[in-house]
Amino acid sequence: MTASKKPGILDGVKVVDLTSVVFGPLATQMLGDLGADVIKVEGPEGDLLRQVQPSRNKLMGAAFLGTNRNKRSVVLDLKTQTGRDRLRELLSDADVMISSIRPAALARLSLDPGTLRLENPKLITVSATGFGQDGPYAAKPAYDDIVQAVSGLASLATLRDPDAVPAYAPTILADKLGGVTAAYAIMAALFHRERTGEAQHVEVPMFETLTAFLLIEHMDGATFEDIPRDFGYARMLVPHRRPVRTADGYITILPYTNVQWARFFKAVDRNDMIDHPWVTDMDARSRNIGAVYDMVAELALTRTTDDWLDLMEQADIPAMPVRNLSELPNDPHLAAIGFFQRIEHPTEGSIWTTKPPIRFSATPARSDLRPAPRLGEHTDEILGPDGD
Repeated sequence: MTASKKPGILDGVKVVDLTSVVFGPLATQMLGDLGADVIKVEGPEGDLLRQVQPSRNKLMGAAFLGTNRNKRSVVLDLKTQTGRDRLRELLSDADVMISSIRPAALARLSLDPGTLRLENPKLITVSATGFGQDGPYAAKPAYDDIVQAVSGLASLATLRDPDAVPAYAPTILADKLGGVTAAYAIMAALFHRERTGEAQHVEVPMFETLTAFLLIEHMDGATFEDIPRDFGYARMLVPHRRPVRTADGYITILPYTNVQWARFFKAVDRNDMIDHPWVTDMDARSRNIGAVYDMVAELALTRTTDDWLDLMEQADIPAMPVRNLSELPNDPHLAAIGFFQRIEHPTEGSIWTTKPPIRFSATPARSDLRPAPRLGEHTDEILGPDGD
């Protein structure tokens, strides 16, 4: 059997996906890339993300195509008894059900984890929520901007500059981090079931996920306080921490260890700095990191970006050019590994996609096995015309 024909690592795992937009769909796309059979259950109107432009055809927006490969689409109206009954048919032999429907609404539809596990004891149920269900925000609606705001992410700039205003990261970070977290949580639950035979319910709340992620370093001094107040990792918050301008563009030059800083200053003929405490003492450097970064910024103007890349490679110092998104297809590394792939979609024609970033030596991760489905494309194939 050739490598391309080997089954994925999750081959044989059936996932019923009742999520929409990006949080849940990204998680299930990752599972589908690894070989799981992902059945996307949509209402008659379809996933909202289908409508987000640009698109070539109605309900097939670019963002939807980018988040729903390796899935099959079934249309069910869960407001009707028939729709709920047909969903139960899907779940009767499923391994995982993931839903972004609020838990209270699922309970009203008798689709709560306890009820479903009575019908299928091996079913792992997953709730992709905005907020954990044991706190006062449990019933609140949540979108990416909402979670960026309440988690502290939007206010990070004000820790750097008191005159700055809160701002969202220009990417749907809460949704995407939630999706990655849900994917690993599902695989952990599958592993637990494989070892013990026990299925369980998994809750992945966006708010808590992003907040814990931010506080890995930004807990900082609050870690040691009786009442935590001193949040914010200083090295990340100095205004000097930014790409630096070269003679013809921008670059990130990042010496990190004492040895790297010594090599950096030697490479730029600043031997007077090699024995300076900012180079030899990491604590002294951390307390003066803004001034150190300012020195790099001043020196950066003296060479072109390519000259800096050559010099830093010779000195074995981490350095990379600042790219625009439109430059990424021409990045030599991404080009060499075939990161951008053009595939043929049966209705959307030739489209660009990216291949999964992870690699396994024995089982493939696949990006082009099954293009993102049309709304309800597989309803009859999976359930039959009458659900039989």
